Amino acid sequence: MSLPGLPLALPPGQLEALRAAYAQPPRAYHDFGHVGEVMRHYAIVAAGPGWRQPAEVALAVLYHDAVYIAGKGDNEARSAQLAVREIARWLPGAGIDAQRVAWLIELTARHGRHAPADFDADPAPDDVRNFLDCDMAILGAAPDVFDAYDQAIAQEYAGVLPAWLFRINRRRFLRGLLARERIYLGDFFHLRLEEKARRNLRRALGKQ
Repeated sequence: MSLPGLPLALPPGQLEALRAAYAQPPRAYHDFGHVGEVMRHYAIVAAGPGWRQPAEVALAVLYHDAVYIAGKGDNEARSAQLAVREIARWLPGAGIDAQRVAWLIELTARHGRHAPADFDADPAPDDVRNFLDCDMAILGAAPDVFDAYDQAIAQEYAGVLPAWLFRINRRRFLRGLLARERIYLGDFFHLRLEEKARRNLRRALGKQ
C-alpha cells in the first residue's frame, strides 16, 4: 500500500517493521489500511492549509495505532514509546522532534474529549487539531464506509467484551461525540465533514 503525501523517505526496514507491527494482533479496523486512509487525509491537509511540522505529524499518523489490543488502556502510550524508539533507530539524523511525535500520538487516547481551545497555546495549534481530525475523519465518511468501520470496531471487541457491554460502551461513546459542540476541532474538517459525521452518528444510534 502506498502512503500518500509522506513528506520523508522511510528506510525499507522501518516500513517493514511498521507493517509488521500493524499486523499483530490481527485487526479488523486498526490495521495498516487505516494508516493509509489517515495518510490520505493528511495529504489533503498538506495540499490545503498545510502543516507546520509535516514530518512530525506524518510520523504520528504512521505510529499512532502501531500497538493496538482492543480494550487495553495503554495502546497510545506504548505506540508513542515505539515511535520514539523507531525514530532513534531509523532516522537518527533527520532532525525529527520525536517527543512531539509521541505527544501527538498520546493525544489520540482522548478522542472525543478535546476542545478546539485546548491547543490555542501550542506553537502549531492547527497541526494538532488537523492531526486529530484526520484520525476521526472516518466519522464523516460515506454511510457504507462508516457502517463498515462501525462493524469492524465491533469485530475487534468480539471476545474481549460481552456483546451487551460493548454495545453500552459504544453507544456512550457515539452519544458523547454527538453531544459535543464540535466533533472536528479544526475549521478545515469541521466545514467539510461535521454534518456528515452527525448524520452517521444519529443513524448508528438509531440502529442500535
